[in-house]
Amino acid sequence: MKKAGFTTTVPVEVILASGRIPVDLNNVFITSPHAGEMVEKAESEGLPRTTCGWIKGLYVAARDAGISEVVAVTQGDCSNTHALMELWQSEGISTIPFAFPYDRDADLLALQIRKLAFALGADEEGVRASFERLKPLREKLRRLDEMTWKDGKVTGAENHLWLVSSSDFDGDPDNFESRLDAFLADAHDRAPLHDNGAVRLGFIGVPSIFTDFYGTVESCGASVVYNEVQRQFSMPYDTDDVYEQYARYTYPYDVFGRIADIKEQAGLRELDGIIHYCQSFCFRAIEDLLIRRGVKLPMLTIEGDRPGPVDARTRIRLEGFIEMLSDAKRGR
Repeated sequence: MKKAGFTTTVPVEVILASGRIPVDLNNVFITSPHAGEMVEKAESEGLPRTTCGWIKGLYVAARDAGISEVVAVTQGDCSNTHALMELWQSEGISTIPFAFPYDRDADLLALQIRKLAFALGADEEGVRASFERLKPLREKLRRLDEMTWKDGKVTGAENHLWLVSSSDFDGDPDNFESRLDAFLADAHDRAPLHDNGAVRLGFIGVPSIFTDFYGTVESCGASVVYNEVQRQFSMPYDTDDVYEQYARYTYPYDVFGRIADIKEQAGLRELDGIIHYCQSFCFRAIEDLLIRRGVKLPMLTIEGDRPGPVDARTRIRLEGFIEMLSDAKRGR
């Protein structure tokens, strides 16, 4: 089967309906043991040092994975994708643009999904069948998320890995679901992983490029019980069709929809504080100001550039932030 890469979450139902294997290039990049070398390779070929590390990683990941066709999100993610598409095209990789309308216009979104289906040779019936097939799988991911914040039986790192992988289901939804069933059965039999006095954190922003972020947070005595964007990748709402599903998806639209979702989940999950991750050289760092205005919780903003462990400065800031929240929680 032919592989279809993509640059950020897109309607995977369309790719599956076309008979292709979906490949989220972000996952290929960040899970590679050579992720740092991939960034260096892109820079050695001329990509600027001041370009986002994810863009450089995606550029090399597509070639290393033997991808000949990429669905590239030209609106609703990173504007650097435009130039990335041109680089790939110059090297014989075909690109298919997909745009999430900024204002969530339902007609424009439906047009984009149908346009993608036409480009990939998928029909409406096939897309609908893929949507229905993935619904029970998405419900299980919602259960996994609930087991993280309500039952305390799934770690923040496990939550992150399963939800972030739901962008492409590791290329095989059937195998993914089988492994998820086994994980949920195992997690169900666990004792709670943290006590009621542990600091409860939310992680917002794009998934971190740090390779040991969750382990670092847990070593400081806190638990991540909310992964904002990863949760959105899993499509956490029960909807009637693929069009409504991607209209409710918050990440590619304005920041105000994200703020409303963060506030709702912060209350539901009884968060003590929030860590906002910003990728170096990304426009979304500007949105930190708006998120701080809208979300009235203690918040630490951290920034990452390249794949690798949490640096010493960031570790000290995380330790201090978690200690402050822990003291406040104990009434000191």
